[in-house]
Amino acid sequence: MKSLLGLLALLLLSTVPALAQEKHAAPPPHPPAHGPAPARANAHPVENRNYADKAGHPNAPHVHSNGKWVGHDTGKNDPHYHVDHPWAHGRFSGGFGPSHVWRIEGGNRERFWFGGFAFSIFPADYGFCDDWNWGTDQIVVYEDPDHDGLYLAYNVRLGTYCHVEYLGAA
Repeated sequence: MKSLLGLLALLLLSTVPALAQEKHAAPPPHPPAHGPAPARANAHPVENRNYADKAGHPNAPHVHSNGKWVGHDTGKNDPHYHVDHPWAHGRFSGGFGPSHVWRIEGGNRERFWFGGFAFSIFPADYGFCDDWNWGTDQIVVYEDPDHDGLYLAYNVRLGTYCHVEYLGAA
C-alpha cells in the first residue's frame, strides 16, 4: 500500500511542471464569433499602414481575442476595396462564421479553393497573405459589411484576415 501511495505521489509531482507550462502557454488562434461591425466613419485610408498595434501582433489586418477587427475601419468609400462588378460570380453560400471552418485545398493568392468554392485575395491585400499555406491553412469566411462584392477570409493559424472575392465553383 505504501509503495502504491508513493507511486501516486511521484506521478502527481511529475505532472505539476507540465500543468504549469500549459497554464502559461498562449492560447491558439480561434475564429472570431462574428465579423466586423460596419465602420462608423469613412476614414481616409493610410498608405503603408502599420497594423502591429501591440507588441507581438502581426503587421497585417488581424482580430483581437476580444473580437476587435484591427484594420477594418476605413468604411465604404475606401478606394482600395472598390469592386467594379460586385458579386459578378454570384454569392458565396457555403456558410459564414466559426461554425464553418474550411481547409484550403490548393491554389495561390489569385485563386484558391475549398469545399468546391473558389476565391481570390483582393489585390489591395496581396501583401497580407504571403505566409498563408495554400494547401493546409484553415479559414473562416465572414461577410464584409462595408465593401460590396467582398468577403473576409480569416486565417485561423495566423489570426489575420484578407478581403477576398468569390469566384464561383472551383
